[in-house]
Amino acid sequence: MLDGVRGFVFDLDGCVWNGDALNPGAAETIAALERAGRALAFLTNNSRATGEDVRRRLHALGVTAARHCLTPLEIIGETIARRWGVSRVLVIGAAELAAAVARAGHEIVDTKDYRRATVVAVGNDFDLTYERLTAASRAAAAGAPLVAPNVDPRLPLEDGEFLPGCGAIVQAVAVAAGVRPVVVGKPEAPLFRMALERMGLAPAAAAMVGDSVPSDIRGARAVGMRAVLYAPGGGAPGEADVVIRSFAELATLAGLA
Repeated sequence: MLDGVRGFVFDLDGCVWNGDALNPGAAETIAALERAGRALAFLTNNSRATGEDVRRRLHALGVTAARHCLTPLEIIGETIARRWGVSRVLVIGAAELAAAVARAGHEIVDTKDYRRATVVAVGNDFDLTYERLTAASRAAAAGAPLVAPNVDPRLPLEDGEFLPGCGAIVQAVAVAAGVRPVVVGKPEAPLFRMALERMGLAPAAAAMVGDSVPSDIRGARAVGMRAVLYAPGGGAPGEADVVIRSFAELATLAGLA
């Protein structure tokens, strides 16, 4: 079913890995796809890591085929500049998110100075406080656009556990402020299109493999890619073109076994 696909784009959290552990067969199947000449790229909605951070982590876990790795941090600063110009940005999230925004030429606003913010950027914040949540909500309610790397509700971990995702925090700010966020990462098109450009492929020649229907499957279908739902527990294809229970099954459908 997938043997005509010339390139595969893989989601990471919940698909290639959970927490610090690769899912069974992921490294072997990805290596086999590379040996077969298939182009590869990796997308994650991670709001705390750059593409280079992700590439290093994949290599450390034995996925040495990883070269094209993209996260929302690659484009969030550019997105803010393109839509609202050079801005004063209140960042609620990791230091990596603030650094990505600053690299694009924006001024980072301190929490206590939230009234100066012209944009609010909210990512997953492991040091979240009520003060920071309040500052972001008030700034957004006052008219500063709310920008988010993603709105994924959960961050999957090993053994079926999870952490509240970026979307849980974004939703709290959005509800308190009475606004809707501008989403930079999946399911929006830019990261998918960047991955296709890096692989040198048209959408119809590539497939997205991921575990999330809202972000991976719908995002891929919207740009014209084939969509493969990774669901170890099984299920109907629904919006996906095909459902796989394992990476071994992906290898078979891709004509590798």
